[in-house]
Amino acid sequence: MKKQLLTIAMALSIVPATAQEKVSFLFTYFTGNAPEQEQICYALSDDGYNYTLLNQGLPVIKSDSIAYTQCVRDPHILRAEDGKTFYMVVTDMKSNLGWASNRGIVLMKSTDLIHWTHSAINFPTKYPKLWKNVTRVWAPETIYDHKTGKYMVFYSLLTNDGKCNYDKIFYSYVNKDFTDLEGEPVYMFDSGSATIDGDIVYNDADQLYHLFYKSEAHGGIFQATAKQLTAEPGKPNGSQWTKIDGHVEVCKKAVEGVGVCKSLDGKSWVVMYDCYGAGHYQFCKSADLKTFEWVADTKTHGQFTPRHGTIMPITQEEKDRLIAKWGAGKNPILPDFHADPEVLYSNLTKKYYIYSTTDGTPGWGGYDFNVFSCEADAKNPGKDLCNPASWKDEGKMLNVKGDQVAWANGNAWAPCIIERKQKDGYKYYFYFSAHNPKSNRKEIGCAVSDSPTGPFVDCGHPVITDADRPADAKGGQAIDVDVFYDHATKKYYLYWGNGFMAGAELNDDMTSIKQETKVNLTPQGGTLKDYAYREGAYVFKRKGTYYFLWSVDDTGADNYHVAYGTSKSPLGPITVAEEPIVIQQDPSQEIYGTAHNSVLQIPGKDEWYIVYHRINPNFRERQLSPGTHRQVCIDRMTFDKSGKIVEIRPTP
Repeated sequence: MKKQLLTIAMALSIVPATAQEKVSFLFTYFTGNAPEQEQICYALSDDGYNYTLLNQGLPVIKSDSIAYTQCVRDPHILRAEDGKTFYMVVTDMKSNLGWASNRGIVLMKSTDLIHWTHSAINFPTKYPKLWKNVTRVWAPETIYDHKTGKYMVFYSLLTNDGKCNYDKIFYSYVNKDFTDLEGEPVYMFDSGSATIDGDIVYNDADQLYHLFYKSEAHGGIFQATAKQLTAEPGKPNGSQWTKIDGHVEVCKKAVEGVGVCKSLDGKSWVVMYDCYGAGHYQFCKSADLKTFEWVADTKTHGQFTPRHGTIMPITQEEKDRLIAKWGAGKNPILPDFHADPEVLYSNLTKKYYIYSTTDGTPGWGGYDFNVFSCEADAKNPGKDLCNPASWKDEGKMLNVKGDQVAWANGNAWAPCIIERKQKDGYKYYFYFSAHNPKSNRKEIGCAVSDSPTGPFVDCGHPVITDADRPADAKGGQAIDVDVFYDHATKKYYLYWGNGFMAGAELNDDMTSIKQETKVNLTPQGGTLKDYAYREGAYVFKRKGTYYFLWSVDDTGADNYHVAYGTSKSPLGPITVAEEPIVIQQDPSQEIYGTAHNSVLQIPGKDEWYIVYHRINPNFRERQLSPGTHRQVCIDRMTFDKSGKIVEIRPTP
């Protein structure tokens, strides 16, 4: 129960789906043991290995609105016999109160997978005579009993009064409205020791119910079968089940949280379980629920860390409805080739914007910048960020080759922007790198506008040249600029440098720096495997800590990735994180060169995203110039309780 599930899908048809044909899996799960993680989340998968988070991984149902403890775990979802009603049951539990702290479950019902009715069942209150001393009611699931024509909910019970001195599986029937349990809990099964995480499926081939469960004493997943869910009249409860010898899992690792589901084509079964000590899920295929064949081990980390949940096949219509409600974008989010993305939320327009280097040109020879916009949903402002269809191309907003920037003649690279509210309204200061033919060097300029989409007017001169670097900053170029406003000091800061990281306070004109404040911030040490500084500095602040992110290795390398450190000051010194990697390549998904990032905080929320570029895998070979064929992507960024950035797994 404590850890859990992913799944695997089998054959997918290439013909158009019929109205009732199942095309994807809906995964319902929670993410961890903190109260903010004991919430119901959704993800979708067409192949069973790769999941797209709905609602950017945020809860789709808030626990404080449905549960006594204001936390829930172990969601199990079931399609009703009518094909159009859905039932979900969850453990009503806040785990930081202890593993023997929950007293009930929550029953939920929906007809669209979006809007759910709910009823919280507290066992000591409902059963004050026999179950007032219950200490846990774990991992409920629902199944249709063909014999009675009713829905049954089964769960593990434990008490502290000797009535049930180790976890045993009990069941109750549910009323017609799926709002309450009928009668007293009835004993169903146990293995002679703590028996948890029960999962039951009916197999038409052998006309048997198959119960999969975890035995705490024997340390694995086992199976029992029965012709019917309840005991024959006159026979003791539990006698209907026949235990089957041997483990279900095909490994020697610690496992729990078993889940069994038909494949999308209905021709085989998938059995999945959590190898929680090894940090991955294991998937097996079975044709008969007697023998199990290993298929894959899938690691989960970063923002997708599902715990004990379940999957359910859904139709195209149902999938489309969920995406329309919560969004399910796929990377890259911008069309064509773009790189070095800078993301901005505008308080003026209530929209998000991404500014980028125009890529796909030999020798990084692009000379203009594009801007893309995305509406911020009023009720759920982060909903559409990860959906490529939500980003609108606002066109070219600055050309450094023509008359717009008189001092430059090309190489429009790596921009940044900041919104500043002044007496005469909002102003947008757009900083960029370009080639100055007079110095024959890359230098940093600034253009200003009243609108995030322009028109922008160049300030007429470079803001940063090679002469502005700190005295001890050697090599490299004046490129990869970043701008940051610190609410604590009420000052603006500029950061730049390839081969070094420089920082300085901006003057109030925003187009020059205070020379006496400039400092060499370059993180020292590291290797190309972890945090050796190359370029692309980015600074943000969260809960009083200044986070410095930078890119490691060459922009055309598979290994190009983001590392970070922290500081107590906007001008350092920087302490490199113990686990410094923020995001890196994932060859298993053909994702390479994940770096040169910016960061977005959803206004008013502790909700964060990283926007970065990565190499188009079709141009990965060196002779195809991977470093000029990059695409912009976005993923959720999370932090642990101590404020450390949780390494992000890039999503396809």
